[in-house]
Amino acid sequence: MVDVGLSDEQLERYRRHILLPNVGVKGQKTILASKILIIGTGGLGSPIAMYLAAAGVGTLGIVDGDVVDCSNLHRQIIHSTTDIGRSKVDSAEETIKAINPDVKVIKYNTRVTSSNIIDVINEYDFIIDGTDNFPSKFLINDACVLAGKPYSHGGILQFQGQTMTVLPGETTCYRCVFLHPPLPDAVLNCRESGVLGPIAGMLGTIQATEALKYVLGVGKLLTNTLMTFDALDMRFRSASVPRNRNCPICSKHPTITTLIDY
Repeated sequence: MVDVGLSDEQLERYRRHILLPNVGVKGQKTILASKILIIGTGGLGSPIAMYLAAAGVGTLGIVDGDVVDCSNLHRQIIHSTTDIGRSKVDSAEETIKAINPDVKVIKYNTRVTSSNIIDVINEYDFIIDGTDNFPSKFLINDACVLAGKPYSHGGILQFQGQTMTVLPGETTCYRCVFLHPPLPDAVLNCRESGVLGPIAGMLGTIQATEALKYVLGVGKLLTNTLMTFDALDMRFRSASVPRNRNCPICSKHPTITTLIDY
């Protein structure tokens, strides 16, 4: 018998992956060896973490300094009613382990800042932005560009979602499209204007898929592309977004060379 390097339980657990011609045993072993960081274990981070755990990602880093609140539960499906008041990373770890005990979970019970984010992202193959505020999104983009870390951007509001994948030095970054954070209170957030719960699942599963595609090296990533959808008419759109030659962070002559907290 050929030694495929997977246990009988793993062969059974990941059978539907292994049957895929673009995955197979070799691809599943690649997934098992991968390290992915999810920043935010809320609406987006919940389905992302659950699907990546189920897929067999070997190491999942989860970053969140918040605690579970009752108002989170309509969309943050990694948490349950009994988790109210618990730290989100503890609650998320429990669910991840229930899905797949073999996943190594590394918890960061904190918020990312200009002083800690490089150290946090440094050990991971792919970063996923599951945050819900612009200061964090710009910080994550800038840190990933400076550190050369590929990442997936995602954002949701009301019935809409948007995402793009960034390969620093090769593709459009978030700042190429959105130069600077909006002024405080200039743009509504989910807390103020609401969000339909399943919208988080729709976008989160897309981001999880992008992460697995990157790890496997298959398919076409959402690079140089901003994909948006509006669930009210269930219409998806993909807009080409070329690199900005004058981007303040990823151009040949950047004006942003250090991280700041907005």
